[in-house]
Amino acid sequence: MRSALTSEKTTLLALVLGATLICGLPLMLLFKTGLTSDAGLDFGPLLEAFQSRSVQRALWHSIESSFLSALVATVLGTALALLVGLTDIRAKGLLVFLILLPMMIPPHVTAIAWIQALGPASPVLRWLGLAPEIGSTHPLYSREGLVLLLTLQHSPLVFLLVRASLRSFPRELSDAARISGARAALMLRRITLPLLAPALLAGFALAFVAALGNFGINALLGIPARYTTLPVLVWRRLASFGPDVLPNVAVISVILALVAFAAILVQSLLQRRMRNSLIGLPQDPLAISLGAKRPLVEAAVWIFVGFVLVLPAASLLATALVRTYGLPLSLATLTFENFQEVLWRQTVTLRAFANSTVIAGIAAAIIAVVSLYLGYFLTHRHAGKRRLAGLALTQSEVAFAVPGLVMSIAFILAFIRPLPVVNVSLYGTLWIILIAYASVFLAVGLKPVAAAFLQMDGSLEDAARVSGAGFFRRMNRIFAPLAAPSAASGAILVFLTAYNEITVSALLWSTGNETIGTTIFNYEDGGYTTLAAAMSAVVVLATVVIMLGMNMLAGRVPAGTIPWKD
Repeated sequence: MRSALTSEKTTLLALVLGATLICGLPLMLLFKTGLTSDAGLDFGPLLEAFQSRSVQRALWHSIESSFLSALVATVLGTALALLVGLTDIRAKGLLVFLILLPMMIPPHVTAIAWIQALGPASPVLRWLGLAPEIGSTHPLYSREGLVLLLTLQHSPLVFLLVRASLRSFPRELSDAARISGARAALMLRRITLPLLAPALLAGFALAFVAALGNFGINALLGIPARYTTLPVLVWRRLASFGPDVLPNVAVISVILALVAFAAILVQSLLQRRMRNSLIGLPQDPLAISLGAKRPLVEAAVWIFVGFVLVLPAASLLATALVRTYGLPLSLATLTFENFQEVLWRQTVTLRAFANSTVIAGIAAAIIAVVSLYLGYFLTHRHAGKRRLAGLALTQSEVAFAVPGLVMSIAFILAFIRPLPVVNVSLYGTLWIILIAYASVFLAVGLKPVAAAFLQMDGSLEDAARVSGAGFFRRMNRIFAPLAAPSAASGAILVFLTAYNEITVSALLWSTGNETIGTTIFNYEDGGYTTLAAAMSAVVVLATVVIMLGMNMLAGRVPAGTIPWKD
């Protein structure tokens, strides 16, 4: 019994220490660099940064674009969630999958696809005779274009939150309203939307923070539009390689982190005031019959989904299938050379595919194992152990909430010097990207596992202890097999997110250690548009295949683990 207790304590302490080293410590170093000097706490560099016109302009652009896109994303995501969640439209499962698909597509791929879809050289619009004149300014190279793409990228996040909140409503609410003679519009205005207020606020805050830290869309649209945001300013400053570059970008990163923390804090405070206590078991909400309007509503929803998915995807594929960007797609110009180039000939793309596959796979596996043990302690009967595990969970959630570019700077500060004792430097290697992935995406893999442990009966633990099973035996023989499907689902989500990301690796990659995201961005930034399109098309296909593969786990994991499955 004593050895079992020792094993539990040792494992828990190792988990908390590990989370602190990869999640908490880098952020602490970032704030130490940005807010201290040799004399101690020093706000001078921070105040100096706030007085810089370039920082002021980038800060305003970040807040403005994030606020506007989050506001529109909240309206759009909520409208879609209400239609899917409360009405009798058909093919809901497929609709949910397609609505959430843009959330899984990397932002830089989304930007490239829409740039090619709506520009003067758009193969689809040229074929339809709707393309802007050659030489005209691209319509997306503006504040409005950037806000539009951020909205399309993040409205699925709001849709996901609002839909989940709708499914937690007791059916009696809508039944009582109907019995009282309330029509759908009145019920929506007086009951549904007020009760959804906390979820709407959470969705807005999530979309705001996601847009605040978005690098791909901000860079690919903001730079040509001369609409610089804080992530792009950090990227540009770090590329300058001046003698004081790290302290300089650390201060800007602190500003970015503070804005994100302020948004989360305001959301938390407002949610507490808006909280409503619901009585009754959650059930499927009452379906509102659209009657004769159903075909029109369904047509409108499918046209919107088709516009969001088909137009950019078709343009991306068409660009990848021509020899030179700007040529119309026809039998005379059709070629598969770009796909052959990125899949077989270009060593940088082959290396990027291999690097991303390996580090995303290893990060997903590590997070799956850590989540199994941490999930156990998060539901432990001993309050002290739950609190310690909660400390690790909190640090992982902070690392996930902070913009990815801020975490990149934090990891550069933490690992730019050789590690003590072993005297090995991780900076400039794949290992630093791997550790960053494990830090940033730990919360993604942990949530479904924690949900699975909450559903387990406490008598399992009692029976195992009475039988004399030690800690690791209980984990290996009972809890790990039961939570394995959720851990696998979380691992796939981690792999999918890490495989396609660019925000975290944008500042951590080096020659020989490229990732898929950085390679696509570099192709587009360097003018190799057809190669960027071909590589992006491959990534989109891989994303869809992985998402379809996740459907195979739907029957073996707790409800809600897979976002697009009930």
